[in-house]
Amino acid sequence: MDLRAIPDSMAPAEVRKIDAELGRIEHGHGVSIGLAIESGSRAWGFPSPDSDYDCRFIYIAGLHTYLSPWRTRDVIETPLVGLLDVNGWDLAKTMRLLVKGNAVLIEWLMSPIVYRGDARFRDELRTLADEVADRHRVARHYLHLGARQWTLFGSGGSLKKVFYSLRPAMALRWLHEHPGAAIAPMHLPTLLEQCELPADLVAAVRELTELNSRTREMGRGTAPAPIAEFIMAEFDRATDAFPKMPDRDLVRAKALTADFFRKQVTRN
Repeated sequence: MDLRAIPDSMAPAEVRKIDAELGRIEHGHGVSIGLAIESGSRAWGFPSPDSDYDCRFIYIAGLHTYLSPWRTRDVIETPLVGLLDVNGWDLAKTMRLLVKGNAVLIEWLMSPIVYRGDARFRDELRTLADEVADRHRVARHYLHLGARQWTLFGSGGSLKKVFYSLRPAMALRWLHEHPGAAIAPMHLPTLLEQCELPADLVAAVRELTELNSRTREMGRGTAPAPIAEFIMAEFDRATDAFPKMPDRDLVRAKALTADFFRKQVTRN
């Protein structure tokens, strides 16, 4: 079954360009795209009027490529054209990154915006991610990402950049409230809905999101107090809850991903 989930807010002309580019990639590189999604601020739930279209995809090459002794590139990158940014990873690279706990890949699987894809492929890959994903590594990814952005923001900066710390902080809060899960939603409004949060924080986030949605330049300033306090508190808690740990045993994770890889390649 084919996947397709494009919100009405996205410009039809830009979506058509992405569709055409994905078709050219499949034909020109001789690959099959298992999943192509939106990965930027549009999928995160806080786009501005001039937000780029960040299409990311996972592709499967032909069996002859994987059976060759000569390695080929495991990414497909296209030039930036206007607002379009279209790039993808080979399935083998995807498996390696999944085992390493790459949270970016996991977010691709959770994107609410899907350009194309095979439902069985995504569902099976999500199931695999649930089995393989390392909750601790995912949480530390959000902690490092968010803390770095918060340091760059400092005592004041572009208000739009508050979101780059807020979303990781909200993902950490979601993980705290869902102790049995390793994969948090990537969509900020969904994170808000699925966490118990103070009313003033929710109101401040929604107000900032609304401002961002209707202006290209939000200006500079300090983050609203409820948001700043939340971000710092979540990073402090995560620092204690998710300390640096020794590398885990990857035997089982490697076996599961190898089985999945062989199944998809031979099926393709």
